[in-house]
Amino acid sequence: MRTVLSRRRLAAAAAALLAAGGLAACGGADDDEGGGGGGTASSGEPGKVAGFDGTTIRVGVLTPLTGPVAVIGKPLTAGNEVFFDAVNAKGGIAGKYKVELVQEDTQYRTDLTVQKYNKLKSDVVTVGQVLGTANTLAIVPQLRRDGLIAAPASLDGLWVREETLLPIGGPYQVQAINALDHYVNEGGGKGKKVCSFTQDDAYGEAGQQGLEFGAEKLGVSLGTNQKFKVGDKDVTGQVQRLRSAGCDMVFLVATPTDAGTIWGTAAKLGFAPRWVGQSPAWIDELGASPLKDYLEKTVWIVAEGTEWGDTKVPGMAKMVDDVKRYKPSQQPDYYFAFGYNQARAVAGVLEKAVQSGDLSHDGIKQALEGLGTFSFDGLTGDYQYGPAADREPPRSSTIFEVDPDKPFGLGTLKYNAESPHAKEFTFEKADL
Repeated sequence: MRTVLSRRRLAAAAAALLAAGGLAACGGADDDEGGGGGGTASSGEPGKVAGFDGTTIRVGVLTPLTGPVAVIGKPLTAGNEVFFDAVNAKGGIAGKYKVELVQEDTQYRTDLTVQKYNKLKSDVVTVGQVLGTANTLAIVPQLRRDGLIAAPASLDGLWVREETLLPIGGPYQVQAINALDHYVNEGGGKGKKVCSFTQDDAYGEAGQQGLEFGAEKLGVSLGTNQKFKVGDKDVTGQVQRLRSAGCDMVFLVATPTDAGTIWGTAAKLGFAPRWVGQSPAWIDELGASPLKDYLEKTVWIVAEGTEWGDTKVPGMAKMVDDVKRYKPSQQPDYYFAFGYNQARAVAGVLEKAVQSGDLSHDGIKQALEGLGTFSFDGLTGDYQYGPAADREPPRSSTIFEVDPDKPFGLGTLKYNAESPHAKEFTFEKADL
């Protein structure tokens, strides 16, 4: 209950932020050419609308390109770019409409995300990426008013029932449940003390919500939950409290810069529990850092898909081939793969909208509702789209262990782990 109430307070704060700064920045998309509906030419070809001039489809990107979370935003956007480079090389969507990405730097700040959304919303058919749980929550009220669809680069379970969003992947809550089940039943964690260390925002609360659900189902009594703020340089107090509490396993919800600070502090203090990091906690530089021996002994990461270069998985084989063709300098990167998958889903919606002859915001929304089950060929689980009330996300996750000799520093411990309790988790719409 505490988690639900806190998330509602955060959502209310996001809505207040939007009301205070967002609406004054620009008029709604309903005022735009074709933004709220229509746009169908009599020939059956899509007519000109906001973000489509008859030849090029413009897709927005709201991501941190500077600041500490740019280590995620840049490769994520590179994944978007490579997928659409491959589409454009074949003529574009439906073989004839090329896609152009309109990128805006949010610095991972909710206020800036709202400002940049208002800047681009009248010039795109959809927002193909918005990075961050709190940042996505901040623009959902206006997406609803504008009738615009956005693809969150975040795995919060709230997105499943939100009709203005195009989510991919197993939600954070599902990741946490699968990770805890694996630790307890296959990782020697039965009877051990499980604690958590979470980012003090909606992203942290999503992971904690899944951990609490899984613990209740598995009969695990959770220990202390410590929190930190993004960019905290000193987490000594929290790590000491985790150590004093006798935590055998700590579930960590963080982004890479903060995860590095936390693991560095723990290593310095001689605290070496089983760390299980939510997917955005890892970056390959950690596996090559002075901490690599500590991380190799203590850290698992719960995420999506498979190891980079595992061409037995069809989706990975296609992605690696596209990287060779369109960005050969790209290094193995989990976030690149997420961005590539995300662009794939966006392209699926655009293809369906073009088939219907309507690239307006309303046409994009109708295309998403009619998308059905969409396959990512093993790069992440298949997603059943359709009306938001009927959507079904993937319920599996992959457990990785730190292996500096592997691409991106992660080796597969268990591919597509799926706890029966992950199937029991139900999703609610954000109360905004």
